Amino acid sequence: MKSLKGKTAIVTGASRGLGVVIAEALAREGVNLILTARSEAPLREVAARLSRLGVDARVVAADVADARGREQIIAAARDELGPIDILVNNAGIEAIGRYEATDPETIEKLVLVNVVAPMLLTRALLPEMLARRSGQIVTISSLAAKKGLPYNSVYAATKAAATSWAWGLREELHGTGVRSSVISPGFISDSGMFSEYDTKAHWVAGESKPESVGEAVVAALTRDKAELIVSPGPIKLMLLLDAMSPSLTSWFFRRIGLYQFYRKLAELVEARPD
Repeated sequence: MKSLKGKTAIVTGASRGLGVVIAEALAREGVNLILTARSEAPLREVAARLSRLGVDARVVAADVADARGREQIIAAARDELGPIDILVNNAGIEAIGRYEATDPETIEKLVLVNVVAPMLLTRALLPEMLARRSGQIVTISSLAAKKGLPYNSVYAATKAAATSWAWGLREELHGTGVRSSVISPGFISDSGMFSEYDTKAHWVAGESKPESVGEAVVAALTRDKAELIVSPGPIKLMLLLDAMSPSLTSWFFRRIGLYQFYRKLAELVEARPD
């Protein structure tokens, strides 16, 4: 198993949620960190805590969806910690609700943050990784990528794009010394939209602890895993069924109330005061 000690990683979306957990998992492996997000204050709190684990943790407050922000992240990383060994594309947003009620700006932002930003940040870092014949890119996707979901269709589409891109990039980089992996979590307790609305995951999807995602990132890096699914539920069996008969899977999901679960969640979101 490959050691990560002394490596340097950029983690996007590192001010809260899974980004913090992923950064901590890397810090425990001895990885020095560039933590990025739009808000500086929470980043500094995370960096201070992780520094106590004996690693160098720096912060760059910048918007990964903005070209100037990406340039700022990369320049600061190089200046402060030198060559980047690992990029964790974690920053992402979600918008649950009826598609016809989703404003065009939200749709565009979902595509920009979840798809375009990780692609362009990776594109900016890739030449130097290839020149060194060393580097690892980990993209945090979602099980939503595996099948279009009602009331969450745009998010699911962006994650499907991210997963497909990460897989394609992995094959393109084969033999170069640079590797691409993707992590596909299902429902995560204490994180994201479901935590915000105090909603439990549907039984078919199961529910994982955030720490499981951090462990998956470390496993992908140390064991060169192409993709890791993080879910305790019977979802892998459902994915196999979907590969054989998407229509049958959709029928089954309707019968067990999975799609109704998303509809009710959408109603909660739409009822929320602005």
